[in-house]
Amino acid sequence: MSSNVNLDELLTNAGGRFNAVILSARRARQINGYFNQLGEGIGSFVPPQVHSLSRQPLSIAFEEVLEEKIVPGVDSED
Repeated sequence: MSSNVNLDELLTNAGGRFNAVILSARRARQINGYFNQLGEGIGSFVPPQVHSLSRQPLSIAFEEVLEEKIVPGVDSED
């Protein structure tokens, strides 16, 4: 995670520690899946929603939460 990430803001935007972990982990898996399927042309994953210098899916997910590009909500998988 980059040094300019505000942890308090991350926790506030995610709705708490548990939500931050779950939301960021799920999104990081989606981002990782997107990068892995790029050459296949399938397009089943949503690309990163922020411009990031990071190459780590979890850092990108944290940045998306900070910029409120992804927010906690009701998930149909549960």
